[in-house]
Amino acid sequence: MTATLLAGCLVLATGCGAAQPAGSAAPSTPEKPPVVSNPVTTTPTKGPEPVKPTRNAINVHKIQWTKAKPVSKGRKIQLTWWSGVAPCTVLSRVKVTETGKKVTITLYEGTAPKAKNMSCIMIAVEKTTTVKLKKALGKRKVVDGAKK
Repeated sequence: MTATLLAGCLVLATGCGAAQPAGSAAPSTPEKPPVVSNPVTTTPTKGPEPVKPTRNAINVHKIQWTKAKPVSKGRKIQLTWWSGVAPCTVLSRVKVTETGKKVTITLYEGTAPKAKNMSCIMIAVEKTTTVKLKKALGKRKVVDGAKK
């Protein structure tokens, strides 16, 4: 929707303000509207963008993850979620709480200090991070701490 809105504004902006010089007649045939290409280009990626916690973000809040996958024989969990673009949206920290029946993992995101007064584009990026467990996952359930 943002790309459509930007394209529409661009069409309006390029069509306005084209004044005729004094004493010249308007063209007898109407001009074709300018062709506007999509200004936002995306490059396909091979998977989620790997990120590590920065620990210095501001305006930190919990964020839900979409997938948790045991790796390294269950000693680590690979988390995947949708987020914004860095430095406007960065992974601040990950909290892991382990019990005998479940492992609760909470992701915290915020803004990097250098982006405090920066304009940020609104685009979704799939991100991933891997966390170590104190002991192998086994039959324990993995729970999203942001859903509490």
